[in-house]
Amino acid sequence: MTHSEDTCLFDLIPQSIENSIENNDINQDEEPITDFSVTDISKDIIRKQMPDIVDLLLIDRTTSTPKQKRNIIWATESYIQHGKNYAATSQIKLDLITGDREQIIIPRALKSQQIQQQRTRSKAEVFTPTWIVKKQNDVIDSNYLDDDLATYVKRKWLELTCGEAPYMVSRYDMETGEIINLVDRVGFVDRKLQRINAEIDDKTEWQLRVKDAYQSSYGFEWSGDSLLLARENLLYTYRDYYVAKWFKNPTHSLLKQVAEIISYNVFQMDGLQYIIPLSGKQEKTIKNQLAFFDDESTENQAIVESGKRVKIMNWETKEMEFFDEEFE
Repeated sequence: MTHSEDTCLFDLIPQSIENSIENNDINQDEEPITDFSVTDISKDIIRKQMPDIVDLLLIDRTTSTPKQKRNIIWATESYIQHGKNYAATSQIKLDLITGDREQIIIPRALKSQQIQQQRTRSKAEVFTPTWIVKKQNDVIDSNYLDDDLATYVKRKWLELTCGEAPYMVSRYDMETGEIINLVDRVGFVDRKLQRINAEIDDKTEWQLRVKDAYQSSYGFEWSGDSLLLARENLLYTYRDYYVAKWFKNPTHSLLKQVAEIISYNVFQMDGLQYIIPLSGKQEKTIKNQLAFFDDESTENQAIVESGKRVKIMNWETKEMEFFDEEFE
């Protein structure tokens, strides 16, 4: 499900990224990433070749501090058979999903039917066919087709409970796992990047407009595995449009810049309470009550502590602010 607003509250990037673009970092003669043209969704190249970028994609920006980095959590018991580090409240660490465990987190389309059904029953997780994504995004997009490019790419969109983020970027068919041709992709980030590729021929301006597109596009998800896949899909999508436009791979530095934006804008959240999943605590207390004839009776009462409220980056002030205050 998507949501779009007329105004974009966040139209700047962190100073480190902004400086890199202003200093023409996109023109550096850095060795381009090799073997990054994979189209098979069963092969996740960035986890093998770019662990520092995966580390960025694993960060939870709400719970991290300048002194301590924390990652998104699993938020599901689907992986507990692999050990205690895979418990629902445990952080997803790089060494838990790489090496001989690189196939632990895979797209829904590659999971067995049994696992798909289990997750549908436990978390109401379902795939949305691409044709439905297109119809729904078309309805919203039809209001903005007359926008000039700058207005269009800065328009703020949000995908609710995004899963693997098909409403943002439709890299592959959610049912079959087949890669979708670039011209046929229908996500709202796809639409922004398609216009940028069609209208911009200067590489520096192209990168700046792509930055606008990414930092004005949002999504949230409960399950940590799906969230990581969503973030990876957004990064792969950046690479796809870069190659389509410039006929070469983006540099490692550019990929890190985009990954940082993604780590802020696609985040983990309980969409009903606007908190980090499983961060609220429920405790049972005994409340004494006097009954008839002065006999004491007791009643169990559940006390629920508020969870950790999710924060997102205000790109204008470069400060983290509560999600429920920014998206009221």
